Amino acid sequence: MTRLTVLGSGGLALATLLSVGTARAQEADTDLIKRGEYLATAGDCTACHTKTGGKFMAGNYRLDTPIGAIMTPNLTPDDETGIGKWNYETFEKAFRHGIGDEGEYLYPAFPFGWFTKVSDEDTRAIFAYLKSLPAVREMREENEIPFPFNVRTALITWRTAFFTAERFKPDPNASAEVNRGGYLVEGLGHCGMCHNERKLVGNSSLSGRFGGGVIDGWYAPNITPDGHQGIGAWSDAEVVTYLKTGTAPGNRPGVAAGPMRQTIEESLSKMTDADLKAMVAYLRTVPAKQTYKERDLQAFNQPGAPGADTYLTYCSSCHRPDGKGVEGAIPALAGNTSVQSAGPETVINVIVGGLAAQSGYAPMPAIGQEMTDDQIKDVTDYIRNSWGNKAPVVTETGVVANARRKIRTMMAGNAPCSTIENDKLKAGIEQAVGGDALNGLKPNDFVPVLSRVAPQVKAAAPEAGDDAVVNGLLAAFCKANRTDRTAEPLPWSATIGSFGNVAYSQVKNPEKRVDAAPGQPPASGATPPKP
Repeated sequence: MTRLTVLGSGGLALATLLSVGTARAQEADTDLIKRGEYLATAGDCTACHTKTGGKFMAGNYRLDTPIGAIMTPNLTPDDETGIGKWNYETFEKAFRHGIGDEGEYLYPAFPFGWFTKVSDEDTRAIFAYLKSLPAVREMREENEIPFPFNVRTALITWRTAFFTAERFKPDPNASAEVNRGGYLVEGLGHCGMCHNERKLVGNSSLSGRFGGGVIDGWYAPNITPDGHQGIGAWSDAEVVTYLKTGTAPGNRPGVAAGPMRQTIEESLSKMTDADLKAMVAYLRTVPAKQTYKERDLQAFNQPGAPGADTYLTYCSSCHRPDGKGVEGAIPALAGNTSVQSAGPETVINVIVGGLAAQSGYAPMPAIGQEMTDDQIKDVTDYIRNSWGNKAPVVTETGVVANARRKIRTMMAGNAPCSTIENDKLKAGIEQAVGGDALNGLKPNDFVPVLSRVAPQVKAAAPEAGDDAVVNGLLAAFCKANRTDRTAEPLPWSATIGSFGNVAYSQVKNPEKRVDAAPGQPPASGATPPKP
């Protein structure tokens, strides 16, 4: 009896110890996965491994490179199409050495040249996180790379010239904050992938370090401490704000667009303030670099300047004749660092494709759809060299035509309508518009309809934020009218651009409602004079 009791007690104690050990192991795994999620976010994995409208991390994002289009792989733990059968050693070899699970060389479009600097502990955490994701069966689509670039064995030449496997080495003379920033910028953040000049195809680590470069048809600006072309004139707080929101405060405004906007939304905005401050601290230690030599371009600061008439016709009503915009609503162009990058690509792309509402700013119409190529070139030069701005003029032949061919946006009318990701916002819009309230809606009726609809949508999903409400209404208008060409007394880009601006006004300033019947001019709100 006593012996059995003793054995029973021992068994109970052993079971308790095993239970505690299991709980601690599970807690440790949870912590590792959570840490891996943050690190994968810092590495901006989502941007390249989740295609538009596709499953999270299931790949098949089309990555345009100088040698052709690469379809990115599935990073979910599916056994057949993802990394389900991979062990850590297989993952580490791909992640930090650029060698696939079948021994093939990976194209340097995957930033293993930066990820090689990531620590063992962080690499294991990222692997644990990816293994924890829901498995998605998604067969990888074929790359569109012509011969001889599709022969992977030829990549040995690139690897010999440019790749060195090494971990990040802290600078013993730098602070812990600077070293943390260096680890992120030079490793997981792979900032040089876009912001280096890259004079040689695939060379992302040598010439033009952080001095700015073209990536996927957009210009990634100079991020060295240069006072005019880089971030030297911005305070640390302004740079951090830009990294978190995509908008720079102060007297040197800038608004992120293109790949940088996606990087901010999916990566930088989700990082801690401490890490963002560390990245800025490290960038301050990089030697300042001028990407181009400044010239005296006073021809743009006088009447009759090239592009001046086009600017006054198409741009000045929002950005004002003096280029100062409207505080909190329309970004300034005067002093705008994004506008003054060495390359004109970003400005041209925004003119051609427009922008969604972001960082509290109104959506921008794809106004370039109504301009000729020469007008876009001239107004780009004018914007980049007026009001004290200084930047090189457009000299590359066909840069505007290339943008027209490549840029596909809802605002330009050459891409599908955007989707509304927030379910509560989507339901609120569907309820507010009452089914077909937006169908065939004419510009004269935008104000009375939106003055009713916008406050209802905003109240239905208050957590979504004003930008999401405006963009959601734009998506709904697009779906209701893109196939109804009779609803366009104006070109599509002007029609949806006008709708977006009215939606922004009614969402941001609901107190400025109007009383007007559909089909009638909106009331001014003024009290009529007494007879």
